[in-house]
Amino acid sequence: MRLKSVLVQNFKCVRDSTPFKIDERVTALVGKNESGKTALLQAFAKLKPVFGADENFIDLDYPRSLWNEYKERSAEEPAEALTTHWQLEDDDIAALTEVLGPAASSTREIKISKGYDNERFYEVELDEAQVVSHLLSSHDLLEDEKASLKTAQTVQGLRSALAAIADPSQRQKALRDHIESTFAAKSADDVAIDILDERLPHVLYFSEYHRLPGQVSLDDLKARVQSKALEHTHRMFLALLGLIGRKPEEIEGIGEFERLIAELEAASSRLSREIFRYWSQNRHLRVRFRFDQARPGDPPPFNQGYVLRTRIENTRHDASTSFDDRSAGFVWFFSFLVWFSQVRKQYGENLVILLDEPGLSLHAKAQADLLRYIEERLAPKYQVIYTTHSPFMIDPSNLLRARTVEDVYIEEPDKDPVELGTRVGDDVLSTDRDTVFPLQAALGYEITQTLFVGEHTLLVEGPSDLLYLLWFRDKLAALDRTALDRRWTISPAGGIGKVAAFVALFGGNRLHVAVLTDFAHGQKGAVERLRASGLLRDGHVLTANAYADKGEADIEDLLGDEAYVDLVNQCYGLSEVHRLKPPGQEASNGRIVKHAEAHFALLPPEVDEFSHERPAEFLTRAGMEPNLNGLEAALDRFERLFKDANALL
Repeated sequence: MRLKSVLVQNFKCVRDSTPFKIDERVTALVGKNESGKTALLQAFAKLKPVFGADENFIDLDYPRSLWNEYKERSAEEPAEALTTHWQLEDDDIAALTEVLGPAASSTREIKISKGYDNERFYEVELDEAQVVSHLLSSHDLLEDEKASLKTAQTVQGLRSALAAIADPSQRQKALRDHIESTFAAKSADDVAIDILDERLPHVLYFSEYHRLPGQVSLDDLKARVQSKALEHTHRMFLALLGLIGRKPEEIEGIGEFERLIAELEAASSRLSREIFRYWSQNRHLRVRFRFDQARPGDPPPFNQGYVLRTRIENTRHDASTSFDDRSAGFVWFFSFLVWFSQVRKQYGENLVILLDEPGLSLHAKAQADLLRYIEERLAPKYQVIYTTHSPFMIDPSNLLRARTVEDVYIEEPDKDPVELGTRVGDDVLSTDRDTVFPLQAALGYEITQTLFVGEHTLLVEGPSDLLYLLWFRDKLAALDRTALDRRWTISPAGGIGKVAAFVALFGGNRLHVAVLTDFAHGQKGAVERLRASGLLRDGHVLTANAYADKGEADIEDLLGDEAYVDLVNQCYGLSEVHRLKPPGQEASNGRIVKHAEAHFALLPPEVDEFSHERPAEFLTRAGMEPNLNGLEAALDRFERLFKDANALL
């Protein structure tokens, strides 16, 4: 079955959530603190929880503001609390058809509700007359044997008609026995409900309070199991023992040291592989289990008998700490894996998973890891519903999975305020800015990650660098020579001093980044620091001097002195008396832009001021036609640069 929609009513702060759709894979309930997100999950979890103790609605769950008027009628008129709609899948239809015949094939959607009477109520559309017809035809009754049965329109009517036959034939007896064993006193709808109730997924609810304890006394745990006084932390540890494949008393009974160590290490290795596949915050951690004699100085109940402890080893620091002392985010992630592994072992894939604020104590990067875990490990087999108010727990590429949750309170002038309680909206956006802020933040972060950059990003210092690279890329491509690969997205960073911040900001989505930077003696230290920073891969800092064959160089030096001087003269339309001339032999190793700046500083005021960007803009507007002196040498330099840049791909 696939959950299609949910409606929660009369539960804690939720008076009427309004029906909201559930995505077939992952649904995010997004809202600010105290909006009622947890109440929605807790109400749905009572439909068919993995533990029956959490199954019942109790009168104190009813909204307190309406409690006085409800308690007087609660016994005679228990309120509705939960209404769900489900889509039946092919295997569900097959299970119904096997018992009820072709009439079941038309049943594709069902409604399941539950209220304060704590009974699951099913609404199933089934033509019982067709079920009767199938029962008659499937037992090969002769026409005279059917004669007294044809008037039956219900299974119980058919049962009564068969019971009234004084001397039934063998075929009639077989049909009667089949009805008794399959239906007894039930209608076709009742039997369909029994089949569907068996197939209804269990609900696994997990919150930050469901944490695995770092140590458990075996004596205390056995006593609690025997007295049925288990709390959730003890159930969590029993789940951990389930991964080891042992009951509490069996752990103590392992008489061989090597066998005990082998079983503990096998469980440790299994959990370590699973969690560190998705835990990128620290790859140097390992899970270790210890089974030791209690020490008399420890607090009760850990001062007698045996104690099973979970420790986390940090291989970088060569030390281990108690599981209880790890970060709250790590404890949550680890606890969920243990719990889910055990529940999955018992219920298989027939689960709906509810996660209450799963990323609450996780770093933003770890929240991305958790989203990846949900998408890759859970969503292919289970429907997942989780609550959040964090933008990093929202997948911007799947915003339509989000449902807004608001505590609605209407205040109008000269009127009594109207309290509507928690409402859920299928629309991604709502009118409340606080509610939609995580959605806006998630979308904004995604836009900043893709607006100026691509999967392969070549950072340059300024707009003129961008224009020169694009022009020479297209010119070389037109000549059928090596051009810059179009997979490179060229993005100005605003100078080498800003490259590190740019890479840190935009590198979060695992972009491939290279840098092309000018090179002057005063910038040498900055370039070397960038190379040594570890922000970029080896060989991904390209400097202009390496291609201009000068000690110092800007991208203009890749054009060469002759070509750049010709470009500037054409761009500014300089007269013969004002024309820029190539630097002399003694200045030929300097930066051509500095030579141009010095020349323009001596020109009369009627000549436009020199600008770095203007020659680049002029070249771009002129298309592929400009015939610059020394252009062939410039093309050779840019081709060398492009070959090196393309090799980085």
